Amino acid sequence: MNNTLTETNFNFPNQTAFYKGKVRDVYSIGTDLLVMVASDRISAFDVVLPRGIPYKGQVLNQVAAHFLEATKDIVRNWVAAVPDAVVTAGIRCEPYKVEMVIRGYLTGHAWREYSLGKRIICGVAMPDGLKESDKFPEPIITPTTKASVGHDEDITREEIIRSGLVSEVEYIQLETYTRALYHRGNEMAAKQGLILVDTKYEFGNYKGEIILMDEIHTPDSSRYFYADGYEKRQANGDAQKQLSKEFVRQWLIENGFMGKEGQVIPEMSDAYVHSVSERYIELYEKVTGKMFQRADVNAVVKRVEENILTYLSK
Repeated sequence: MNNTLTETNFNFPNQTAFYKGKVRDVYSIGTDLLVMVASDRISAFDVVLPRGIPYKGQVLNQVAAHFLEATKDIVRNWVAAVPDAVVTAGIRCEPYKVEMVIRGYLTGHAWREYSLGKRIICGVAMPDGLKESDKFPEPIITPTTKASVGHDEDITREEIIRSGLVSEVEYIQLETYTRALYHRGNEMAAKQGLILVDTKYEFGNYKGEIILMDEIHTPDSSRYFYADGYEKRQANGDAQKQLSKEFVRQWLIENGFMGKEGQVIPEMSDAYVHSVSERYIELYEKVTGKMFQRADVNAVVKRVEENILTYLSK
């Protein structure tokens, strides 16, 4: 519990910038290289929770590496190397200021909107007569603005193009990549007995080329259902068995927290933190089909720094 990686403050040779995201610490080296450290911080409702989750950063980093390697034939991605269990290094891109969210099933944010009577999300119509976790006739793309601080906001395709956030030609390509990546992700999930319910992708531009950035198909960016029993659970009106971060959101909701002003984050006990860690490890093993090998965390900050320095020296 005491060896979680919740913060880094490195100073590398030729370091030009440092950015602390919700869960990642990002170091710019020179003009074209990024070194991204996946911390054990956990966020929900766009708020970083007060305690780190053991091995969460390793799970996120290694799941992302697994899927980025498996989709590089669809679109070039930013990865150059994975020098540590929690570190990825690669191309520094100019990010597009939208996140490409794709949903194959009615759940999460879309369901919360739907249950309020809304039938249009991000300019996309949703059919009447659906219940929670039903499959959409076709996956829908529901983009959001990419906020550096605070909440991401729903936005329509037309608003993105009209405002100049992304050109029409580029946005059409982003949609094409998003659908292809989601299709591949679902094929891979099916082999593991899972359904990739919804996910998000982030893209950037590097010397005129669209590049897939950040993580993909991880528990922080995606939601999975267990395929076995899905139809029966839907028919019976039962909640779907899922692998995602949604269980953390549900725990927060049940304890009176949704990230709104005046709400207090509930206390995270050791037992609860341990249970979240075990859920993340379960997800790693289930989605990748690999056994999770816990990295040595006795001196985790020192280990990470030394591995990055070794990589940079090459």
